[in-house]
Amino acid sequence: MSLPDAFHDIAERVNNWGRWGAADELGTLNLITDEVVREAAATIRTGRRIPLALPLGRDGVQTGMIPGRIDPLHVMVQINQELFGPGTVACSDDAVTMGLQAATHWDALPHVSHSGRLYNGRPAHSITPHDGAEFSGIDKVRHLVSRGVLLDVARARGTDRLDGGHAVTPEDLDVAEDLAGTRVRAGDIVLVRTGQVQLCLAGDRHAYAYPSPGLSIRTPEWFHARDVAAVANDTLTFEVFPPEVEDLWLPVHALHLVEMGMPQGQNWNLEKLSTACGETGRYAFLLAATPEPFTGATGSPVAPVAVL
Repeated sequence: MSLPDAFHDIAERVNNWGRWGAADELGTLNLITDEVVREAAATIRTGRRIPLALPLGRDGVQTGMIPGRIDPLHVMVQINQELFGPGTVACSDDAVTMGLQAATHWDALPHVSHSGRLYNGRPAHSITPHDGAEFSGIDKVRHLVSRGVLLDVARARGTDRLDGGHAVTPEDLDVAEDLAGTRVRAGDIVLVRTGQVQLCLAGDRHAYAYPSPGLSIRTPEWFHARDVAAVANDTLTFEVFPPEVEDLWLPVHALHLVEMGMPQGQNWNLEKLSTACGETGRYAFLLAATPEPFTGATGSPVAPVAVL
C-alpha cells in the first residue's frame, strides 16, 4: 500500500533536502549554532539538574512488540579479578546486550525510510547488515546541547496524563507554548509531555505501549515553521498509536526523520521536569542530550539532563 497523497503534500511542505547542502548528514541539528548554545546557557538560574532518562535494566519498557528491540541484558565478565597477580588491585567489569532504542534514546535520521529514500534523498539500501547506516548515523551527532523547552501538553490541557490514543495537535502545542510563557525558536529542542510515562514508571509496560497518546501527523509543519532542532517525548511510539489515519503507520517518523532531517527521541521521563517547571513557572532550560556515538547506528541511548 502506497503512502496517501495527503502524506506527500505535507512532506513537500516540510522537506529540507538540500537546505544545508547535498552532502549534509545532520539535518535540523545545523540550526544549533554557537549563538543558540550561548543563549541556552543564559537560561540557567539555579544550576538545578534534572535527569530525564529511564533506568537501563532488564525490566525496561520493551514488551516484544518491536522485533529485536530487547531490554538490556547485563552480565558481569569479571568480579574482583586480580589481573596482575595475587594481592594486586582487583577489577570488576560488565557487558551489555541491548537494543540501542530500548529505553531513553534518540532516533537517528536513517531510522526509517519511505519510498526507498532516506534524508537528503539518499538511498535506503545504503544501510547494510555489517556497516549499518552509511549516511547520517548517530555517530555523526558529536554533540547535542541547546535550549530545551518543555511543552507540557498534559498540564496545559488540565490533566495529569493524556488519554491513550490522544493525537497531540498543533493547537495542543500552542496551548502548551502559552503555558510555557516562551515562544519556541530556531535551534530549540522541544520536549512534549503527555504523562504517558507514568504507566511505565508504575510497572505497566503493556498499557504504556498501547494505546498511547502521541504527536499528530499535523505537527511536523508546526515544528518546521519554528525551525526546531529536535523533538522528544515521554512515550514508546512517539506519535499517536494506533495511528490517527487508518493503515498509515509511523507517518510522523517519516516526516521528521526522512523529510525534515529532524531527530526524535522516545521514552524520556519528563515527570520531575514537569514538576520543577510548574513550581518555578519557567519552561526553558539548558539541555545536554548527546547520544552515545555508535558507528553507523540508526539510534542510540541517551542520558539527558535539563539544567534550570
